Amino acid sequence: MGRAAALLAVVAGLAAYDVVHARLWSASDWWDVAFIAAVLIPATFALVWLALPLRTARGLLPVGLALGVLTAALHAAGWNTPENIMKVFAVTLIAFWFLGYFETAAWVVLVAFIIPWVDAYSVWKGPTKVIVTHHAHVFTTLSYAFPIPGEHTAANLGLPDLLFFALFLAASVRFVLRPAWTWLALTASFGGTIAIAVALELGGLPALPLLSLGFLAPNADILWTRLRANPVDADAPG
Repeated sequence: MGRAAALLAVVAGLAAYDVVHARLWSASDWWDVAFIAAVLIPATFALVWLALPLRTARGLLPVGLALGVLTAALHAAGWNTPENIMKVFAVTLIAFWFLGYFETAAWVVLVAFIIPWVDAYSVWKGPTKVIVTHHAHVFTTLSYAFPIPGEHTAANLGLPDLLFFALFLAASVRFVLRPAWTWLALTASFGGTIAIAVALELGGLPALPLLSLGFLAPNADILWTRLRANPVDADAPG
């Protein structure tokens, strides 16, 4: 009951902020970055933390897909606030389901080393660049928005970024790593990516390189010990 109440409170807070954000204070870009990194990102991904007990539930894929359909319906109806929040839950459940196919922590480590390169290529030369450059509305639809106070604009993270956040966090629980530190590092990685993009005056940066580092860094010693002990099976009970 405690987690459910906390989850509802966070959802209510995010929804209320989304409704009124354009009428709030207007600050400099760096104050906006600080607010997004220190408040909005942690609040949003607190939802994933609170949903962790669902990672072993049955029917994650069909429920996640059903929430995806509901998200599309909310988008068609123009209900942007519930649509935005629903994306987190839909992607999180699908990520939890996907983790079920990872037999050992070594598989997660492999993914953490591969996806930064794929994401970087997609953002700089691949599909993401094409979508952002020529079909911005599609990227908006397929991303989660962090509304900027005092403005009608937002910072956005792609849905794959949300998916791998949930996957890495759930993996830190399943393979008995450091979930709290992992959540903190993953959350900080998104704020760091946004800060770098603003500092370099870029329209966007791939988020998965720092996200992967956010999973590997706080768990490196545990993962390394297990991989050295048994390179084929870096699993742990959990």
